[in-house]
Amino acid sequence: MSATTDTLAAVLRSGEGRFDLDTVTLEAPAAHQVLVRVVATGMCHTDSVARAIGNFPVILGHEGAGVVEAVGSAVSSLRPGDHVVLTFDSCGACPACHGGRPYHCTGFELLNFGGFGAESRASARLTDGEDVANRWFGQSSFAGYALANERNAVKLPDDVDLELVGPLGCGIMTGAGCVINVMRLRPGDSVAVFGAGAVGLAAVMAAKASGAGRIVAVDVHADRRALALELGADRVVDPAAVDDLAGEVVGDEGPFDCSLDTTSRGEVMAAATEVIGRPGLAVLVGAGFEPLTLAPTSLAGKSVSYAYMGNSNPHVFIPELISLWQRGLFPFDRLITTFPFADVNQAEAASAAGSAIKPVLLMNGDKR
Repeated sequence: MSATTDTLAAVLRSGEGRFDLDTVTLEAPAAHQVLVRVVATGMCHTDSVARAIGNFPVILGHEGAGVVEAVGSAVSSLRPGDHVVLTFDSCGACPACHGGRPYHCTGFELLNFGGFGAESRASARLTDGEDVANRWFGQSSFAGYALANERNAVKLPDDVDLELVGPLGCGIMTGAGCVINVMRLRPGDSVAVFGAGAVGLAAVMAAKASGAGRIVAVDVHADRRALALELGADRVVDPAAVDDLAGEVVGDEGPFDCSLDTTSRGEVMAAATEVIGRPGLAVLVGAGFEPLTLAPTSLAGKSVSYAYMGNSNPHVFIPELISLWQRGLFPFDRLITTFPFADVNQAEAASAAGSAIKPVLLMNGDKR
């Protein structure tokens, strides 16, 4: 296969710059790759974190959903016309991957944060011939077409709405996975969720679906606190309105079985460890750089874990989430605000300001 593909992409040239819509040329799919026509892609906070990583110019986007257009010579599980959601990449060869735990892949950082994939080179070029990194999380789906690996393309039923399901590939999967796969929350268990963005609210919905006995959500945005209550939280807390955050979250009902921090803020992560009892588990997922400082004795009887992707095997877990959604138990579509692809910079600004919980870019230019 030798044909290349020209496509419009949102190219980021610097850490402080705006996305530019440019035409790029993608190479034909390699042996284990698929070429996907992107229908929609979610925007995640991790895309903004890429501004601090470098490897410019780069095409971001890692919550793509679309239709397979072409497959490499060694691809066996997908064919042109298949509907897929794109998710994180993994090597498929290390012990963790062989054990069904791709989120612990030994090459996770290289494959997902480097921007170049396992090949360690760009497979896309700008019109002037300059290389552009196009394997962010194995997909770079801020584009009309994306190259992904067979491993990070999850096949979907044809009747699933591709304009909605992209966020299942990262943010929504992460929040739900932390509750279902990491905490293994049981009916009656209690959980505190710090940060009611897409990840946190996905956790709230998953906790509700798991039969949690008490769910408390923490967020500075009043509209997000209100939505958390609608989606299953029993109580909400505005951290800006209290002096003792951990004490306010615990309240009169005692410590929690589990907690989740999505903020990556040092003092909030510390509060997440304070609110759990003995035994108790605090799960951290935020993509940030602040340190967590704790006295060792404060962790007596407690556990703290940092979880990539909610410890999810996407080929198993994404279909489970879609089933929960179709049964009315996981209404993640309520978190979505759509934007035409041309408004990618406005979508990023809305995400940063908190006015959009989960922006989704529609490649056909519509906004619904």
